[in-house]
Amino acid sequence: MTFATRCVAVRAIDVYYATTLQLTSGIVLPSNTHDLVPSAMDPTAVTKVALRLKYQIEQVIPCELEEAKVTKANSPIITRRVIVIATAKSAGGKEHEACVVYCLLVCFRWFKRQSRLELWDADLHAVRATACEVLAKQLIELEEDQDFLLQDLLLKRYSILINGEETEPANAIERAVDLHALRVIGSSGYQKCITYLWRGWLVQDDQYPSNFIAWEGKVNTNFWNHFDPDRMRAPRYQNALQIFISVFYLALYTAAINTINSTGDLDVVEGILYLMTAGFIFDEIGKFWKVGRFYIGFWNVFNSTLYALLCVSFVTRLIALGHPVGDDGGQRRKFNELSYNFLAFSAPMFWMRLLLYLDTFRFFGAMLVVLKVMMRESLIFFALLIIIMVGFLQAFIGMDQVDDNARVTSFIMQSMLNSVMQSPDFDGFDNFAPPFGIILYYIFTFVVMVGEYSLLSPLLKFKLSAPQSSSTSSSPSTTPPTPTSPTTPSTNTWPSSPKKPCNSSAPLTKTSS
Repeated sequence: MTFATRCVAVRAIDVYYATTLQLTSGIVLPSNTHDLVPSAMDPTAVTKVALRLKYQIEQVIPCELEEAKVTKANSPIITRRVIVIATAKSAGGKEHEACVVYCLLVCFRWFKRQSRLELWDADLHAVRATACEVLAKQLIELEEDQDFLLQDLLLKRYSILINGEETEPANAIERAVDLHALRVIGSSGYQKCITYLWRGWLVQDDQYPSNFIAWEGKVNTNFWNHFDPDRMRAPRYQNALQIFISVFYLALYTAAINTINSTGDLDVVEGILYLMTAGFIFDEIGKFWKVGRFYIGFWNVFNSTLYALLCVSFVTRLIALGHPVGDDGGQRRKFNELSYNFLAFSAPMFWMRLLLYLDTFRFFGAMLVVLKVMMRESLIFFALLIIIMVGFLQAFIGMDQVDDNARVTSFIMQSMLNSVMQSPDFDGFDNFAPPFGIILYYIFTFVVMVGEYSLLSPLLKFKLSAPQSSSTSSSPSTTPPTPTSPTTPSTNTWPSSPKKPCNSSAPLTKTSS
C-alpha cells in the first residue's frame, strides 16, 4: 500500500469520522460526561470473546512466520476454516457474533503492545497482530447480511473489562481509526459504512443513541422529500454548510480590507465580519468548556490566533472612534491605520483557514497528511539546530570587542537567521576577531546547509516512503492496562505465548464458547 493511498484512506476516514460526530447533536448527545452510551452487550461476555480469539490466534500462529503467508489471498494460515470456525462459530457463537470484529481489533491492540514489551518475540506478536487485522477484514467482506454488517458488526458500541472496570464503549469503526488498522479501513464493507454515514443514509436513532438505523427516504427520487431540515444532521450537508460559511467569511474580509474607511467609521461589511468573529469565538469557548484540554489542537490554536488578531483590530478601531474626526494629535488616524494593519496582517490566515474544511476532498486531505509528517520531522531537525546555534552565538559574542554588546548581539542573531534561511551575510563579520570570526561564520553556514540538504531531505524522504514505520509510529502511544478475564483475578498478566515447533499447517484448537 503506497503512502499516497495511506494518506487518502487515513485522512478521509479520519475526517469522515470526525464530521460524523456532528450528527450526534441535539437530544442524541449525553448530558454530561457520566451519561455515556451503554455497551450493546455485557462487557464480561465481550471480554471472554476477545480472550478466546487471542488464544486461538496464538494456536494458529505458534511461531514466527513471514507476514506474506498471512496476508496473501491463498494464505495457508488464514484459511476459510480459521475464518468461519475459529472466529464466528467458536469464539463468538450466534449470541455474540456481532462483537467479533470489535474483539479482533482489541486483540490487534494487545498483540501490538506485546510486540513493544516482549522484544524477543516482537516479530511473532507483530505477525499475530496482522492476522487479527486480516481476520477482521475477511469477516467484514464475507458478511452477506448488509443490515447486520452496518448496524451491528461495525456501528454498535461494545466494552471490555480491564482490571475489573468497563472501558468506554466504542465500535469497530472508531477502533479501526484509533489503531490505524489500514486493512480494516480499506475493506469494502468498512468503506460502504463510512459512505452511508457521510451521506446520511445511516442515522442515529433518536430514542436509542447506541443504534444506527437506515434513513427511510434513501431510495426516494423526489427532490423535495430530501429537502428536509432534519437532513442537516448528515455530515455531508454539515460540511457543505461549513464550507459556504467559510467562503462567505472570507468574502466579507476581502470586501472589508479592500474598502478602507479613512475616517475610521465602521461600515456594514466590517460589522458583519466582527459579529461572525464573535460568534466563532463563543463557539470555540463553548467547545473548550465542554471537551476540556483534549479539544486543543493545531487548528484550534490557529483559529484562536486569527480571532485574537481580529479582536486587536476591533479594539484599536474602537479606540480610534473615541477620538474626534480631525483631532490635532492625529490619534484617530493613527489608531485607524493600526487597526487596518492588524486586519491586513491576518490575510494569509484567512485563506489557510479554508484548508480546515477542504480536507474532505481527496487532494487536500492527502496533502495535509504529507505536510503534517514533514512539519513533525522538520521540528526535530530544528530542535537540533537550535542547540548548534546557541554554541555559535556564544562564540561570536565572545569574539566581539565592541562595547555596544546589545546591538552586536541583535546583528549576530539576524545574520545567523539569514544563514538558516539560505541568505548568509559575510560582510559584517570582518571585525569579529579576524580571521576567526569570518572562518567561524563560514563553518556555521556550511553546517546549516549540509544539515538541511543532507539530513532533513533524506529524513523526509524516508518518512514519506516507509509506510510500515509510519504505521508503527501512529499506533497508540499510551499503554493499555492489562486485560483480565472475568473469571480470573485482576492481577494476572498477559498469557504466555505457546512455544511450539513452527508448522504452517498447525491444527486449530477449538475452544468451547
